[in-house]
Amino acid sequence: MQEDITRIGLVSISDRASQGVYEDKGIPTLTAWLAQALVSPHTLSTRLIADDQATISNTIKQLVDEEGCHLVLTTGGTGPALRDVTPEATLAVADREMPGFGEQMRQISLRFVPTAILSRQVAVIRKQCLIINLPGQPKSIQETLEGLKDPDGHSLVPGIFAAVPYCLDLLATPDQPMPYLETDEAVVKAFRPKSAIRQPAGR
Repeated sequence: MQEDITRIGLVSISDRASQGVYEDKGIPTLTAWLAQALVSPHTLSTRLIADDQATISNTIKQLVDEEGCHLVLTTGGTGPALRDVTPEATLAVADREMPGFGEQMRQISLRFVPTAILSRQVAVIRKQCLIINLPGQPKSIQETLEGLKDPDGHSLVPGIFAAVPYCLDLLATPDQPMPYLETDEAVVKAFRPKSAIRQPAGR
């Protein structure tokens, strides 16, 4: 029996925001974007934590292993600074790496700033969960998720979220089905091969 609800974990990683020095912008940005982009049922579990490798790894494991998240999006801690340890913490709990996501995020950001090559975002799979490190800035988060469009709304560079629903499809097993994640095409059009497109259960 297919699951109906996609469980999504959101993790904002910042020493100062987690200490209350300034307001976190990562989780509000992701929450607002997902509310616009997703048309299928989903729930969110949010965490605001410090730039600490063990804490990040443990948070990801808890979201995947205990809360059963299908997708975890992190924001922050992916640069070259010594306190930026999100990629290391993510890789430490990974079963497999998905390098295409990081490559595409850097390609999108390079359209705007040459320093995009300094970003170290990675994406991995743990069990049946896709985990993606996103940039820390709200504008960059939106750009990498939905891609770049011309003034008429036509896609110039695909955003990474276009590949997320089909990736989740491929993680399904006969004993552990995955939700059929759908997006609003006006925000980001999910791509699936024709053979994988179907009506969700209950429609």
